[in-house]
Order: sequence, then structure tokens, then C-alpha cells
Amino acid sequence: MTEGADDGARTAFRRGLRLGIPFAVVGFLLSLSFGVLARQAGFSTTQAIVTAVIVFAGSAQFAMLSVITVGGGIPAALTAASLMNSRFLAMGVALAPSLPGGPLKRAAQGQTVVDASWALANRGDGTFDRWLLFGTTLPQYVSWTLGCVVGAVFGDALGDTHRLGLDAIYPVFFLSLLIAELRDPASRWVAAGGGLLALALVPIAPPGVPILAASAVALFGLVRKPS
Repeated sequence: MTEGADDGARTAFRRGLRLGIPFAVVGFLLSLSFGVLARQAGFSTTQAIVTAVIVFAGSAQFAMLSVITVGGGIPAALTAASLMNSRFLAMGVALAPSLPGGPLKRAAQGQTVVDASWALANRGDGTFDRWLLFGTTLPQYVSWTLGCVVGAVFGDALGDTHRLGLDAIYPVFFLSLLIAELRDPASRWVAAGGGLLALALVPIAPPGVPILAASAVALFGLVRKPS
């Protein structure tokens, strides 16, 4: 990497850190809610925290938790989590050309993908700023871990998450990302189609299926996008 490129990477990374802070605040509250609910569902403090550290995906963690809460087994919980994370297939396909190195190196860099970081790193021309992606994800990962620690350790003192309004944060978070995509002419119709399909399936489909269907729409839109 040349000196100019190195300076550009540092600048993008620092910008990503700044952009990631608001999402990190939201992530802290979401993860805190997960920690509380996981303890109420029978997770040990360690199990709740390790789940947050390894999975680092709100939709997957809450889907898995909802299955376990109603008596589902581990295979069913893992299936629900996988369905909820299926959107990362389309996101990974779009991101891959912007990541250097072989398959293993790209896979390692891809671990930094979360919804907000992916959207912010999108340059709008089919390419992504990977250093901005890395910088945006870092504060979110730290706050996500800390939020779960606080929720798991002090959950009894925090009380009912519905009473505190924490259950409303997650859908509002994804709605804000959808609105941002709707403002982009290049992704507007794909975002609208995926969002409407997911909304229509929520009342009738099992957890995770609406996200899977929306991801299929996004992947189709990516394949059909003119070069």
C-alpha cells in the first residue's frame, strides 16, 4: 500500500468510526435488551454474552431466542437464525469485488459486515469503501458486547424490556436503513419490493422467512443491475 493509499485508508477508517457511533448507541440498547431476555429465557450470563460476541447479529439472536422461548430445540433455533441472516448472502455478493485478497482473506474481512456498515460503505456505484466499513463496524461491535454484558448481568434490576420501550428499537433501526435505500434511485425499487414482500409475509410466515424472501429480491436486483 502506498503512502497516499495508506492515508486514505486511515481517513476512511476514522470517518467510519464517527459514522458508527450513532448506530453503536442503538446497538447497545438492542443488545442490552437481548441480554435481559436471554437471562429470562434461561441462558446463563456466560451463554448470553458468548452468543452476542460470536453471533453479533440482532435479528438472528432474537429469532433464535424466540424459538427457544417457545420450547423449540437447538436445530430449530439455528435454522431460524440462519434464515434471519440470509440477507447477508446478497450483501456479500455485492461486497466481494471490493475486497482484496483470496477467498479466506475476503471471508475474514466480510465478518465486519453489519447492516448499517454495509449501507454506509456503499459508494452508490456498485463498489464499497472497505476501510469505512471496518471503521463503522468497530464501535458497533464494542457497544454490542457491552450492552449484552450489562443486560445479562443487571437484567433483574432493569425489569421488563417492553415497559422500557426497548422492543421498539429494533424495527425502527431496520426501518431507518430501508428509508435510506429508498432515497437512492439505484436501489429504490429493489428496496421497496423487498420491504413490501417482507411486510406481507410477517403475519403468515415463520420467523426468518420474510427476511429470506426480501434477501432473494435484493439478490435478484443485484443480478439484474446493469453494469
